Amino acid sequence: MIPLETALLADLGRVESRAPEFTGVHVDSRRIGEGDLFVAVGRGEAFVAEALARGAAATLVPDDPFAALAAIGRAVRERSSARVVGITGSMGKTSTKDILAALCMPSARTIAAEASYNNEIGVPLTLCRLEHDTEVCILELAMRGFGQIAALCEIAQPQIGVITNIGPVHLELVDSLEGVRRAKGELVAALPAGGTAIVPADFPVDRDDIDVVRTNEPQEIVSVDGRTSVGGVSFNFAARHQAQNAIAALAALDALGLPRPARVDVDFSRWRGDEEELAGGGLLINDAYNANPVSMRAALAYLAERAGERRRVAILGDMAELGRTATGYHHEVGEAAATLGVDEVLAVGELARGYLGAGVAGRWVPNVHEAIRELPEVVRPGDAVLVKASRAIGLEAVAAALTELTTA
Repeated sequence: MIPLETALLADLGRVESRAPEFTGVHVDSRRIGEGDLFVAVGRGEAFVAEALARGAAATLVPDDPFAALAAIGRAVRERSSARVVGITGSMGKTSTKDILAALCMPSARTIAAEASYNNEIGVPLTLCRLEHDTEVCILELAMRGFGQIAALCEIAQPQIGVITNIGPVHLELVDSLEGVRRAKGELVAALPAGGTAIVPADFPVDRDDIDVVRTNEPQEIVSVDGRTSVGGVSFNFAARHQAQNAIAALAALDALGLPRPARVDVDFSRWRGDEEELAGGGLLINDAYNANPVSMRAALAYLAERAGERRRVAILGDMAELGRTATGYHHEVGEAAATLGVDEVLAVGELARGYLGAGVAGRWVPNVHEAIRELPEVVRPGDAVLVKASRAIGLEAVAAALTELTTA
């Protein structure tokens, strides 16, 4: 990290300083190393002594954790000459970030957000990894309601903004697809004159002082032996929706002026389409990190594609934050499962009841614990199994149990 003076913390809360500057920032005391700053978020105050024992240069018990982290992240950003790419969208943010990072790293000193470090804590923490020689910083920007992306952009100051897509996500908070567009559009509004907005074909942009790139530009997409070539670059994935994410990432790479490598292996964040072998030639597609109506249908289509002649099983949990439209969307996903030839659905959670009764065979359970109990009855050796739900459901535990069950 670009070093910051400990004196900058004076107005942010209660400070205990052991050095005049700090060279890293963490909110988890277990990650503290020599010279780092520990910011005690939530119950973190109980771990101040541990952070100091691990060699922290300073500790901060902030008056306002979000404001403190924003101030620290902003201070690092203002000292950096790196070009910053902000990525948002209804789905595919993290995967697009992962793809872009893999594309940039061969030719530029690059940092990218860990996993889904995309909120008022994660974005400043990513900025606090900037070094003097960092050339590219790739951020993921979350949206839970109006104003959040604008606030994150005020800290990060991105020059390139990527909106992957617009879909029915967080409708409880923004009411409609138009509300989603408005909230995501805060990224475009925050770009400086001369910046670049990379947006879907139909996304409205009312600025004439920035470059606008539409991701509907035709790209040659060829999939062979588990790899997909997009725009002349060979990637280590086969899923069609990842090809769409790659198109957005390639547009950002071009905007950065960096060359397209011939071949890239992307290290995707976990639980986003991870594939594992199961007993009897079976296949697990672990996409348990999150779900919405569009990504759920894409995952079911991928299950059908990868299953081949194998029996198709979908373990599907609730899709959250759909508001008054939730029942209808869950029923539509159930219809999609039937159309795509899913042989059995295990529905997990109250809203997930809506998947059943749409022409697909299956059973319902109220929670993850009961889902794990049902696995021996639902999954057979040789099955192709998709596990997917909104993050709050925690279906990664089902995926883990399924792996243990079929490899025991």
